[in-house]
Amino acid sequence: MRLIEVQDEKTRNAFHAVPRRIYSDDPTWIPHLKQDVDKVFDPNGNRLFKKGGKAKRWLAQDDAGEWIGRVAAFVNPKYSKGMEQPTGGVGFFESTDDDAVATMLLDAAEAWLTDEGMEAVDGPINFGEKDKFWGLLVDNFEAIPSYGMNYNRPYYERFFKSRGYQVYYEQFVFGRKVSLKVETAFERKRAQIEARGGYRVITANDLNEAQLAEHFCTVYNNAWGGHHGFSKMPLKQAQHTVKTLKPVMDKDIIFFALHHDKPVAFYVNIPELNQIFRHVDGNLNAWGKLKFLYHKWRGTANIMVGLVFGIDREYHGQGLDGFLIDIAGKQLQAKGRYLTTTLTWIGDFNPKMIRIAENLGTERVRTFQTLRKLFDPERPFKRVPIAK
Repeated sequence: MRLIEVQDEKTRNAFHAVPRRIYSDDPTWIPHLKQDVDKVFDPNGNRLFKKGGKAKRWLAQDDAGEWIGRVAAFVNPKYSKGMEQPTGGVGFFESTDDDAVATMLLDAAEAWLTDEGMEAVDGPINFGEKDKFWGLLVDNFEAIPSYGMNYNRPYYERFFKSRGYQVYYEQFVFGRKVSLKVETAFERKRAQIEARGGYRVITANDLNEAQLAEHFCTVYNNAWGGHHGFSKMPLKQAQHTVKTLKPVMDKDIIFFALHHDKPVAFYVNIPELNQIFRHVDGNLNAWGKLKFLYHKWRGTANIMVGLVFGIDREYHGQGLDGFLIDIAGKQLQAKGRYLTTTLTWIGDFNPKMIRIAENLGTERVRTFQTLRKLFDPERPFKRVPIAK
């Protein structure tokens, strides 16, 4: 075997080719979009490079010249800030079922991180935000993977945990049928909120692009901004997020709760893009875009993905979750376009959001794990703090 650093067009193309070999016999696998992965490692496309971030990638090649594995390692000062020790990341890991291949790749990644001054490593994670390429899938390898979420072979867990990686936190994905009756408790909460007056629910149809970004930014920052691992979101970032989502957005499934016109909660959904990208085969080039537009127009996606549900911290415990969910749920049932809904992952460090998801009548449909390895084995391992 040979270890080869990704440095030119040939090796960049090989980086995309590796998973095609790993999953060649797996009908569940849907390739990540080439453009999404390339952007992560593009110094002009990923702003983390301009903020002191670094990334390096390697490939494993066998004696016959076949690409049999890959890995990336990265240093993200924004992510490491606030940790008890400088912490790097590994991700985009793929390997044949061969411990020697995995060892060679992860040895290289960890050695580079050590040279960069890191004292721990988290993985498999993204060199960017947590909404993509984050966590190791540890159960339910049969369901369609959600767009941007990791999918991996079951044996990957052995590779990581045999090297001393431990569970830093678990990530739960919840799902339910849209047709299920909304819980009575939410109907009761809705009635209580409506009795107070001053509250209403709108969709993205009621907002222009600038207002949508402002509402999203306000709720996000008041719900999570400042919590460990969640930085305050600048308005410019929210505007970029809205612009990015615009081509895939269904305004009927983006909801905001307002209190005297102040946005205080949101429930943001998009169609399950992988139901469309299955037909694109991992490349959103000109032909891929035409396929995408056709399947979007056709309404191929009948699964709805909840990207984020959040409530302003000042409004916790007042029943606002039930108010928003009852109204949104009944509007979705009336339209009848989507058959099932899944929620983007919720960390086990966020018990309040887990309770909300469970109260929706959902069930856990998938589990990911974010793993951490301390390079000093004598150092005590600590799981992520529980959100207050």
